[in-house]
Amino acid sequence: MLTGVTLVDAPGRPLLLLGPSLGTSAETLWGRCARLLRGDYHVVGWELPGHSTGAPASAGFGIAGLAKSVLELADRVRPGAPFRYAGDSVGGAVGLQLLLDAPNRVEAAVLLCTGAKIGESGGWRQRAETVRAEGTQAVVAGSIQRWFGPGFTEREPEAAEALLDVLRGADPESYAKVCEALASFDVRDRLGAITAPVLAVAGAEDQPTPPDSLALIAETVRDGRLVVLDGVAHLAPAERPDTVAELLDEHFRRDEQERTLARTREAGMAVRRAVLGDAHVDRAVAGTTPFTQDFQELITAYAWGEIWTRPGLDRRSRSMITMTALVALGHHEELAMHVRAARTNGLSDDEIKEVLLQTAIYCGVPAANTAFRIAQRVLDEG
Repeated sequence: MLTGVTLVDAPGRPLLLLGPSLGTSAETLWGRCARLLRGDYHVVGWELPGHSTGAPASAGFGIAGLAKSVLELADRVRPGAPFRYAGDSVGGAVGLQLLLDAPNRVEAAVLLCTGAKIGESGGWRQRAETVRAEGTQAVVAGSIQRWFGPGFTEREPEAAEALLDVLRGADPESYAKVCEALASFDVRDRLGAITAPVLAVAGAEDQPTPPDSLALIAETVRDGRLVVLDGVAHLAPAERPDTVAELLDEHFRRDEQERTLARTREAGMAVRRAVLGDAHVDRAVAGTTPFTQDFQELITAYAWGEIWTRPGLDRRSRSMITMTALVALGHHEELAMHVRAARTNGLSDDEIKEVLLQTAIYCGVPAANTAFRIAQRVLDEG
């Protein structure tokens, strides 16, 4: 069972899970970044086995096993609820696994300093052997070179030392098991199946997962973007917490806006079909071209999804108002369609007549004369 650490306590707000890099903890890697977020998330970081507050590994596991444990953690926090996710290095690899194994749970993800395959299997197995034999102190010097961009240890000595302290205190066997999990991790041929929006963030100075590694993710998933941070190496959330916080906020805000628009379009399409009929809407959809697609989405979202769904007027009233406006403006083709819609919305032929008589006074007799002719033809069609 993975340990979760609450970094921002905001019950009732959207859940954001944060994943660590090998040798780090939720607090040292993500703490400052999490508290700079403006999205008002309930933020929970998870600990690798044997790291910081995480219990030592009791058995072998892979990235898929870690992903399963992260889902179990999410269910302890918000049973069955979707969540946002961000992870660095092995935390990013777990994020990719979650996106593949639980696509209905992860709404959007930011994957930092990671890859669909990280390093070479032989190198990971060799590091596992070294740590089992000599402890994690044996990899501290190499981690300093891999983790931090130029000048970071001088600018942020306390942050760097806090990260290295977690590495020194990590359980060697647990660390080695994570190395072995990474040795067998490779989902490069499955990236195209990922549909959730993904922001891939690379450090320009990152040696273990260079920008090309993140570019592959951004270019292969169905909805991906790439950002490269100058002067950053392998621990972007700790090296540039302010920038990473802004990237997370922007990515998750964009995803929420797109989800809201999609829900509006879905509601609008349902009302459009109910008012105009499936046959009419199917013809309109079939006739959509790349040139007219944006306009079709506009009217579905805003005319039908935003206005026709409002509770302030019933559909009968909206039909009467719409027919009046169409008569006044001379939109004859649209008028015929909305006379049919008025019947669907419960207006009788006599009530349609009364609406058109009203327009004769306020829109003009010639406009009403044309409207009566159009309406008669529609009503005769049955």
